[in-house]
Amino acid sequence: MTSTPVVRPYRPQDRAAVEDICVLTAHNGGDSRPHYEDPGIFPTTFALPYVKLEPELAFVLDDGRGQAVGYVVGAADTARFAEGFRAKWLPRVADRYPRPSGQPANADEAIVALLHDPERMVVPEVAAYPAHLHIDLLPAWQGRGHGRELMRTLLAALGEKGVPAVHLVMVTANTRARAFYDRLGFHEIDVPDPGPVTYLGRTTGRLDRL
Repeated sequence: MTSTPVVRPYRPQDRAAVEDICVLTAHNGGDSRPHYEDPGIFPTTFALPYVKLEPELAFVLDDGRGQAVGYVVGAADTARFAEGFRAKWLPRVADRYPRPSGQPANADEAIVALLHDPERMVVPEVAAYPAHLHIDLLPAWQGRGHGRELMRTLLAALGEKGVPAVHLVMVTANTRARAFYDRLGFHEIDVPDPGPVTYLGRTTGRLDRL
């Protein structure tokens, strides 16, 4: 009997799977383990604070057997989320990932520096897109419509909260991800000196076009 994949709300027992998915997709969409000494910094910065602080905006792709193989997480109000990150999340993880002294000396420290700077998420140019999100799927589950369904689910949840628009930040070099976001109606937001990343945004409405 074939099990049918389904998008469902995140459950606490999905935490380990979400961590693994994040690690396996964090390096320009690929496995971060060959490139970082402790790739656990990625879920600590970009996934776990969301399921802790805004679990109602966390959804997973279940393979039909209870195993999460993809996820989308979001924050309805980026400025408020950054405050919660600073006050409630960072104290839980700072002992494992202390702030680098001086400029980051390697790739790991560069991500740790982001962990300790949640205020970086508050960018004036994206104020009209108050929510933001992160989405990741294991490679074997990509290109089959599941990412679209995850995105539709989150956008609908944001819309129900009255959030008009959402943004995301992606590594510009990840051209495959950019093509995915373009197909889903995201457009580029002009942010001065963005470095190696691109800002994209879209409304939470018009889900019929997804």
